Amino acid sequence: MPLHPLNNQKIKKKALDEGVPLKELSQYVSFDLEFNQFEGKYHIIQVSAVRFADAQEVAHYDSYAYTDKPLKSFINGLTGITSDKILQAPPLEQVLAEFRDFVADSALIGYNAIKSDLPILAENGLEFTDQYAVDVFEEASKRRPTDLHGIKNLQLHTVAQFLGVAGKSHDSLEDARMTALVYEAFLESDRARQLLTEQESFSTSPFGGLDLSNFFND
Repeated sequence: MPLHPLNNQKIKKKALDEGVPLKELSQYVSFDLEFNQFEGKYHIIQVSAVRFADAQEVAHYDSYAYTDKPLKSFINGLTGITSDKILQAPPLEQVLAEFRDFVADSALIGYNAIKSDLPILAENGLEFTDQYAVDVFEEASKRRPTDLHGIKNLQLHTVAQFLGVAGKSHDSLEDARMTALVYEAFLESDRARQLLTEQESFSTSPFGGLDLSNFFND
């Protein structure tokens, strides 16, 4: 997914700060876009999202979007999207309306969406900043020296491959799915770390192995 240069200050404020625990969402929508650039303007050509509930995918949305602008060969080579697919796709207005209905009031997560997908959606009349709960790229960046063992880069497919959840890269549905699976892997890592901390705390307590309930009976 190419990056969009728009520097949206409102969105930047939503970026995660270091030291803030990863927000645990039981239900959310992970999304991704593919877009084409023509004469300095970005045109959405694919919109995809997966809905997760209790760490499982329960639904997805995926659609190409029509544009009459020439498709760059770079985008075709990167994503596999062809001009035929775009010319036969529904109009962008319909795709965005369906996507909006799919998301509804759900929390959203994405991968570096604060720098690309969210600004482009806003340019097209969809403002999801308040629903954007987790940027998984920001989280991966924080975990690079620890959970990710100094991984060579933070591209989504590289991170997903390291965590064993990689799919096909540069397909927006697969990217949305990988984003959710990376997020779930980070949550699982946090739970394991918390459990280990609790066990270590229990084992080092002088009363850890004692049943003290009788001392508190009337």
